[in-house]
Order: sequence, then structure tokens, then C-alpha cells
Amino acid sequence: MTISEQIKILCVRSDISVAELARRVGTSPQNFNAKMKRESFTIKDLERIASVVSCTFERYFILDSGEKI
Repeated sequence: MTISEQIKILCVRSDISVAELARRVGTSPQNFNAKMKRESFTIKDLERIASVVSCTFERYFILDSGEKI
């Protein structure tokens, strides 16, 4: 699943439109949609998205030992 698909699901479950999410993160819906098409979100972008919809974003690598980096 792509990050854009995940963001769309997040919007549905948070009961907001993608355009509203864009406004809440401080960008225009047009710019946000362009980022979604390019799949060009930074980690900082994703953390901001999580913050505005009151959820948690986690990112890490998991080694075979189970250690998270």
C-alpha cells in the first residue's frame, strides 16, 4: 500500500476530506494532491499529518532480532 493510499484511508477514518487535511497541515489542496501523486512526503510531512488528525506516526527498520532502528 502506498503512503497516498494510507493517507486517503486516514482521512476516511478521521472523517475529513483530503482537501481539509491539506488546509490543516498548512498547504493548499492543489499542492497536497501533487505530493500525493508524486508520493513525495517527507518524514516531517507525515509526522505533521499525524499530529493534525491526533494520531501517531511511527517509522523504523526492524532487524531480524526484532530490534527497531
